[in-house]
Amino acid sequence: MLRSYLPAIVFLVLGGAVGGAFAVLNSVIGPRRATPQKQDPYECGLPSEITRGMRFGISFYLIAMLFILFDIEVVFLYPIAVELRAYGTFALLETIVFVVLLFVAFVYVWRRGALEWK
Repeated sequence: MLRSYLPAIVFLVLGGAVGGAFAVLNSVIGPRRATPQKQDPYECGLPSEITRGMRFGISFYLIAMLFILFDIEVVFLYPIAVELRAYGTFALLETIVFVVLLFVAFVYVWRRGALEWK
């Protein structure tokens, strides 16, 4: 039983050794020039001068939610595409209906102007 796990264990040990070696080499021979820009906090692509009270427009959140919605729906197509022969014609018809409904929803959102950046 241990013999079947041996390649995975060797892979984990070698990966940890290489990662640890790079971390040690970086701390030993890496440059240490601290500048005010390097010490400044940086988060989510926003410079630190922007206050916490900065508000994003609703279109930012709407587009983000639509992206997540359509992205998750398309991910569900992958298992069917991989095993389409095993599922047969019924799965193909269900997938076609799903894609058509997804396209109709996309056209509806597009025509309503939800994808326009304001």
